[in-house]
Amino acid sequence: MAAGVSVSKDNGIARIVFDNPPVNLFTIEEFLATAQIVGDLSVDDSVRVVILSSNNPQFFIAHFDVAAILTFPTDSPPATELNAYHVMCENLRIMPKATIAVIEGRVGGGGSELALSCDMRFALRASKKHPGAVFNQPEVAVGILPGGSGTQRLSRLIGRSRSLEVILGCDDVDADLAERWGWVNRTLPRKKLWKHVEGLAARIASYPAHAVAEAKAAVLLAEKGFPADLLAEGNAFNRTLGGPGTREAMERFLANGGQTLEGELRLGDLTRP
Repeated sequence: MAAGVSVSKDNGIARIVFDNPPVNLFTIEEFLATAQIVGDLSVDDSVRVVILSSNNPQFFIAHFDVAAILTFPTDSPPATELNAYHVMCENLRIMPKATIAVIEGRVGGGGSELALSCDMRFALRASKKHPGAVFNQPEVAVGILPGGSGTQRLSRLIGRSRSLEVILGCDDVDADLAERWGWVNRTLPRKKLWKHVEGLAARIASYPAHAVAEAKAAVLLAEKGFPADLLAEGNAFNRTLGGPGTREAMERFLANGGQTLEGELRLGDLTRP
């Protein structure tokens, strides 16, 4: 395992597992390692299905490292090509294999955008022993916007009004509501969750690779304008980095417990005024 992420392959199924305690913060190092893994798998003919999951039952990925975002330039000129994060997410969306995210704990920000880029998402249903999957896009609360494809993928998936409630409200969305809105395919208890995902992945991996690739490509024809819209999103994100109060909002988030276990477990409260 390198930089909090590992990959294994067996019977046509690749498994990407995140493990960066305590909250699976998506650091620059982990992002770069994940981008490399995703890029390699996209052209690996031995792989038919890619499953993303976490070794941490409380977190899939909390979000991208806010401390790292504080180091980003605030005066970047308009980009003419997709940034590296968008390229990674687009690789998940368009690779000629099925991509599946299994979300058992909290996921927010860039982690949510990574999951949104997958073809399918399956989430853990809440129980007496576990709160289940919880989703959040906290970016606006810290002075930026979901700049890793979230504004484009979420709006296409759950619609304009619901995506704006999520993106502008910066509040937690539980697994049941996410399922009703179409954010995830299904919510299931843990044993049924993995039984379903493993069974689905095995079925897909057993089918002719060319048929899987062509069927996915045909479905993707319905998604128009993604690259250009992602480019616009990236430029909007860059503009927010130098916005009035952005640095102060990110520093306040960190000072109030952001990126700590206690703070991230109450992210919806942490992002309230």
